[in-house]
Amino acid sequence: MNSSSKLAATLGLLLALGAGETAGQTAIRPGSRSLMDAHNCYPYGEWWTDRIDRALAAGLPLAIEQDLYWDPVRSRSVLAHQSPLTGEEPGMETYFFERIRPLVEAALKNPDHSQWPIVTLNLDFKTEQPEQLHSVWNLLTKYRAWLTASLKGSDPGRVEPLKVGPVLVLTGESDAQQKVFYDDLASGEHLLAFGAVHTHNADRKAAPAVIAPQPASNYRRWWNSPWFIVEAEGQERAGQWTHDAAERLHGIVRHAHANGLWMRFYTLDGATQQERSTNGWFRTYNFLSMDAVRERWREMVKAGVDYIATDQYGELAAMLREPGSGR
Repeated sequence: MNSSSKLAATLGLLLALGAGETAGQTAIRPGSRSLMDAHNCYPYGEWWTDRIDRALAAGLPLAIEQDLYWDPVRSRSVLAHQSPLTGEEPGMETYFFERIRPLVEAALKNPDHSQWPIVTLNLDFKTEQPEQLHSVWNLLTKYRAWLTASLKGSDPGRVEPLKVGPVLVLTGESDAQQKVFYDDLASGEHLLAFGAVHTHNADRKAAPAVIAPQPASNYRRWWNSPWFIVEAEGQERAGQWTHDAAERLHGIVRHAHANGLWMRFYTLDGATQQERSTNGWFRTYNFLSMDAVRERWREMVKAGVDYIATDQYGELAAMLREPGSGR
């Protein structure tokens, strides 16, 4: 895409983001708010049985990540992080959609839509069998009245306006997901899930335009990024937060928003070793200090990061409510 084409696409994108927007419905715009993103929000082994309750208790609006595995024995999609499956894993309909039903139904009756979407569902597919993807698509269509949607036009590069609902569904980078959630739809049908842009993370210190070179398209509307593109050492080995790291963070987020993309970073924890072990959290996501992680959380809010993923739901949500926590 040449520079004039990129400019035209960006102008069209900005118009689309505002098209049809009613008073107060600005929360959908990239950079308009920073949300707690509840990482791995489902039962996992002997841990996390109350995760969705803790996430929702942290307050709305928020994002919830659900990892999906295909169970071939029972021919169903389940919430799981890895195999072998036990057969006890819940399905997303019962665990997620029916759990949030009272919240969504209340939101649909409320004339104030300024906080919509109240829940962003982040789908992390651990397996991508066609049966799995079609099963999830069928589930989304069942709850389509709740979902933020957009028309599929004839030009995939044209970003069509969003019809904002109380739930927004985001999915991954893969072309297999794009086929089911976008390519297989006829022109004029509604998109119910929005993919992440393709990224190139091999060089952790590359310019943002190298890591995520494409602007938003009608289907791909967000950037899902590991933290190591900000601090190349990653969470576990990060040192003091620096001015250079802050500048790097702000530059990445500016690039995302200028290209019409919501920005998500995963996953930033500040638990002690004992807390991490007790809760089954991953060491590679952990700064080992609440002071260290809060410093980074605050800087992400200042930068306008849309989704901040953490295992410490209540702590981040409480910080986001503090006066002067960020912007």
